[in-house]
Amino acid sequence: MVDVGKWPIFTLLSPQEIASIRKACVFGTSANEAIYITHNDEVFVFGLNCSNCLGTGDNQSTIVPKKLEALCGKKISSLSYGSGPHVVLCTEDGEVYAWGHNGYSQLGNGTTNQGITPIQVCTNLLIKKVVEVACGSHHSMALSFDGDLYAWGYNNCGQVGSGSTANQPTPRRVANCLQGKMVVGIACGQTSSMAVVNNGEVYGWGYNGNGQLGLGNNGNQLTPCRVAALHGVCILQIACGYAHTLALTDEGLLYAWGANTYGQLGTGNKSNQLSPVQIMMEKERVVEIAACHSAHTSAAKTQSGQVYMWGQCRGQSVILPHLTHFACTDDVFACFATPAVMWRLLSVEHEDFLTVAESLKKEFDSLETSDLKFRVDGKYIHVHKAVLKIRCEHFRTMFQSYWNEDMKEVIEIDQFSYPVYRAFLEYLYTDSVDLPPEDAIGLLDLATSYCENRLKKLCQHIIKRGITVENAFSLLSAAVRYDAEDLEEFCFKFCVNHLTEVTQTTAFWQMDGPLLKEFIAKASKCGAFKN
Repeated sequence: MVDVGKWPIFTLLSPQEIASIRKACVFGTSANEAIYITHNDEVFVFGLNCSNCLGTGDNQSTIVPKKLEALCGKKISSLSYGSGPHVVLCTEDGEVYAWGHNGYSQLGNGTTNQGITPIQVCTNLLIKKVVEVACGSHHSMALSFDGDLYAWGYNNCGQVGSGSTANQPTPRRVANCLQGKMVVGIACGQTSSMAVVNNGEVYGWGYNGNGQLGLGNNGNQLTPCRVAALHGVCILQIACGYAHTLALTDEGLLYAWGANTYGQLGTGNKSNQLSPVQIMMEKERVVEIAACHSAHTSAAKTQSGQVYMWGQCRGQSVILPHLTHFACTDDVFACFATPAVMWRLLSVEHEDFLTVAESLKKEFDSLETSDLKFRVDGKYIHVHKAVLKIRCEHFRTMFQSYWNEDMKEVIEIDQFSYPVYRAFLEYLYTDSVDLPPEDAIGLLDLATSYCENRLKKLCQHIIKRGITVENAFSLLSAAVRYDAEDLEEFCFKFCVNHLTEVTQTTAFWQMDGPLLKEFIAKASKCGAFKN
């Protein structure tokens, strides 16, 4: 699951509020505004509220989430934002809503008045089921279920695709070269627009000063123009940065073009590219690409789950794709983009996919998949022979020595308690231990017997962390008994430093005679019994 807490603005929320989030988006010129949808399909906003972009009906900022009643229950499916900022979204029913900055009619309501609350965009869209929206700096686009594309707003460079540079106050269908074609994907740069049609062709229009349309020149285009250099490849996904473009083919190949001041094309240099160039050729198949019109950052995810980033990364120019430790492209924008916005409406629902570690943890003590049982204090613990053999030398030796098909598949354990032995077996599945210090003593005994040195260290850490005046001598006795020298020294020093208190406990006078004498002698040498 993606962690929204990686975006600083979400640290304002309580753990309960974070847990309620199903979808979210961080936006704004400083990543200071956020919208999120809960599991109950309630919609909340919070942040700076520039240009009324929170849609709360006022111009007040808020660090406390406010509910947008007009959008609750609407099942938001796609959301995008501009630089004003303005916000445009569509619902599962195909309705489009917009609010925020409207100086260039980017809200599509025919005016230039700021939208202080979400208002449905009606002109030419009421009879359409919209499935995707995209925003540039001050223009907006909407893609319908049947492949028609509509655009509106700022049009100084032709980014609306109307054939002129006049602003477009309401949604207008983008036609010309797209007439009769079914658009399946859209993206916006700051002042440019891109579209992918169902046969894999790519079209671009609007500002082209950096070559972001991929046409081989840097002249603006007032209507859609096909990216001829991609002839022969089938594009599945398109993504636009501030002034650069990424395209992913059906074979997992990645192309980039446009501005390259920060290395955002990943070509190994900072030269702009007027036509698509293939990058990451030596890498495995790419399955996802990411960019955002407000940033100069690029990211990609490969078939095996490796995530790469390049471009402007926290002020640095990374000119070649850099392998990260992230699990998703969204994390790149949370941690390295400027501003730290989200490049898409982020789903934070649990994924069905589990890592190997998560799968092992899930199957511990599973009656359904286990092939071996331990009985301890009359209780059963279900495990897997293969896991035990892989993780523990004690079991590997045991099974190799006398395991056979006729042997019963229940092993009796009588030298350790149930909590201790269960904790040990669970450790083999999870690499972690969760026990009180008193039980950790028994686990320390087991770890010593089974020669599990890392587990011994974990137990000693638990004991050190949980030592108190009441249990100090019991823990000291255990450290001596299990030959844990480091722990013995720690417990001894604790007892000496709290000598008055610990000598008044029952555990002190119940200590084994020779051990008590040894403690008194050693403590006396330290001057602990001067008085």
